[in-house]
Amino acid sequence: MRILIRTSKWAIWARRLGSLALPVTIVPVFLHREQMIASGDFVVTEAVAAGLAALAVFLALGAFARLWVTGDRGWGRAASGLLFGIACLLPFAWLGYQAVRYPMANEVTTDIAEPLALTSGVSVAPTSAALRDRIAEAFPNARTRSYPVDATDMFTIVDNLVSERGWDVRIQRAPPTALDTGQINAIAMTLFGWRDEVAIRVAGTAQGSTIDMRSVPLGGFHDFGENGRRIEEFLLALDQKITLTLRDAPQAPAAGETEPPPAPPDEGDAGQ
Repeated sequence: MRILIRTSKWAIWARRLGSLALPVTIVPVFLHREQMIASGDFVVTEAVAAGLAALAVFLALGAFARLWVTGDRGWGRAASGLLFGIACLLPFAWLGYQAVRYPMANEVTTDIAEPLALTSGVSVAPTSAALRDRIAEAFPNARTRSYPVDATDMFTIVDNLVSERGWDVRIQRAPPTALDTGQINAIAMTLFGWRDEVAIRVAGTAQGSTIDMRSVPLGGFHDFGENGRRIEEFLLALDQKITLTLRDAPQAPAAGETEPPPAPPDEGDAGQ
């Protein structure tokens, strides 16, 4: 007599839902980055993808338990569903970790007293003193910078760093003189397609120049620490750039080190 070995339906549905969750998770990211779907639709779609992925993982684990008892087929299908489901849930787990790790900030700025102007017109709610303390603790390197470099040269360096990051520049106003102020406003895009406005101010001083930054999410909800990390990364890169620039700059000789002009030849030597 032939024994019929069945394939677990749990395993079948685990792979089906995992295979469906994978494109539902990935494709909207590219559409959101290209602005083909709105941020609200993107969040809803990703929530559906997370639900499908979680259900696939649940069914896969249930399939493993049933297969162990019944001896049915479907180990490969269950493993595929589990793998696809976990792969889809990893980005959500990472975002959840960032949401717990960083404060829920609607902006990060190095100059609270005189925040930089924005071009996007996004409404930014006032940041409470307690939240400012949490932001300062989470991003200790997001501070105003002062450099012994005049504002015109500093603006060129800052502009080059902005270009290297591929930000979409909206305003580029260079300081007319070494003692004036210039500003760059640009739109930066996150990995998942959300957009933030970044403003950078270069102000000339008698000793050189100061740099301030402000980064604001255009979506208006939790930025998962993106804006604070962006400011810290940019300013640390600027620190390194200025250090190398000052190191490689030719040093002018000190007043006491100036070589005296050569002595004129003697008249007797000239006549020989």
